[in-house]
Amino acid sequence: MDAAERRIVTFTAGSHGLVHTYELSIPILLTVWVGEFSTTAAALGVVVTLGYGLFGVGALPGGVLVDRFGSKPLILACLAGMAGSFLLVSLAPTLPVLAAAIAIWGLTASVYHPAGLSLLSKSIEQRGTALGYHGIGGNLGIALGPLATALLLLAFDWRLVTAALAFPAAAVAAYGITVDVDEGGSDAAGTSDDGGPTGGTKGEVSLSSIATDTRLLIAGGFLVVFAFVTFSGLYYRTFLTFLPDLLGDVLGGLVDLQLVDPSSPYADQFDVGRYLYVAVLTVGVFGQYLGGRIADRVPPERGLVAVMGVLSALALLFIPATGAVATFVAVSLALGVALFTVQPLSQATVAAYSPSEARGLSFGYTYVGIFGIGALGSTLAGTVLTRAGPRELFVVLAVIAALGALSATAVARFATRRD
Repeated sequence: MDAAERRIVTFTAGSHGLVHTYELSIPILLTVWVGEFSTTAAALGVVVTLGYGLFGVGALPGGVLVDRFGSKPLILACLAGMAGSFLLVSLAPTLPVLAAAIAIWGLTASVYHPAGLSLLSKSIEQRGTALGYHGIGGNLGIALGPLATALLLLAFDWRLVTAALAFPAAAVAAYGITVDVDEGGSDAAGTSDDGGPTGGTKGEVSLSSIATDTRLLIAGGFLVVFAFVTFSGLYYRTFLTFLPDLLGDVLGGLVDLQLVDPSSPYADQFDVGRYLYVAVLTVGVFGQYLGGRIADRVPPERGLVAVMGVLSALALLFIPATGAVATFVAVSLALGVALFTVQPLSQATVAAYSPSEARGLSFGYTYVGIFGIGALGSTLAGTVLTRAGPRELFVVLAVIAALGALSATAVARFATRRD
């Protein structure tokens, strides 16, 4: 990559990391808000569901806006909106104001994935490698963002912490203003020198044009791609939702680590399973890099067939591996690497099987599948664990991964590459 491409990757990777930092700092703050606003967990659950719901469903209209205005303006708006929403959180006097602030975060954050991924897929020649670095930024936000929030809360009031969290987004936005982008020959506003629409973005976007672009995607076999990303999203949520508890339960039966006095009020905060969970998320950095490198060397859909097969096998190995600490930790970390290897390969596949002029829309549909339909994985995991147990849950995960491998095979066979 040249210097201009590296600046684009730095901008998008930083933005991606912040989206997930804010996303996962909210659960950390919930424990403070229960007492601060004299409310219940149920009421706060509604508040968080509102924000997360908008984060998921907003991806589709976000993709439409990307195709209309270009990626860079949408990313800058996302960063400004997230910073502003957390400043509002820090000032929130009542629960309704807090709910409005979290809703603003969800709405503005929802445009990031279609915008950032569309920009990378159009502007970087080594697309797979760029998507890998972009994923690394996201993984660092996922793993380190909540940790940083928790540590800050040990020393500072939550209002000061949430206000401080606004500044990184403002800093990345300031950097992003200086980054030159080229989305297939378009400028950020999507107009040429004579005022007409350019190749990277459109002039007017209407329901008719969205329907036309959707038909264009379907005609090229994008429904098969959508099926794959939905299975990958289901695996992601089903695997991660109850993973901290599962890891803690298994490790509790294998080792007896007393990090603090059991009678201490802080004893529950030192569950060793949580540390292994953070490790699983952190090693995902290597998976993101690996997936990006694979995507630059082989057709990404073929790489997905292999990686989904690995995820299916690892799911079946998980329960047998719980017999010893070494095998359990090894399989857990291997799952973390493989799980995040999927992401850059999946994103490269979406880009390869969608036309440039509908790239934002294609990523909008993609993240409705991953974050929207994929969110059902949490319900699926909870139901299986309640009615059966961990063994059955990992069999279900193996089946989901196998279906993902089959759908990736169908992409290679039946869909039409667009670039």
